[in-house]
Amino acid sequence: MIGSVTAFSARQKVTGFVADEISTQMHGGEPVLVMGEQICWRVPVILSLPPSGDRGEVGAIDVDVETGQLLISPSLIQEIENRAEYLAAASS
Repeated sequence: MIGSVTAFSARQKVTGFVADEISTQMHGGEPVLVMGEQICWRVPVILSLPPSGDRGEVGAIDVDVETGQLLISPSLIQEIENRAEYLAAASS
């Protein structure tokens, strides 16, 4: 096993964060393990609009496999919000 954080728990962490801090119309997608200087789960952030459901990926948040820390910044959050607004407008 690599680290103590599973793909499932990384996805849960991202879903909880985006629902609480950005929009309840977003959730985490299927994580991908990224091997680099820091090993992390890269969890896509998916915009979902009722009644049509998932509209697409609006960004990704990395989760440290050892600590479970979300690797986020104010600029990343802003990018996710901007992409979500664009995608929502394009979908309507």
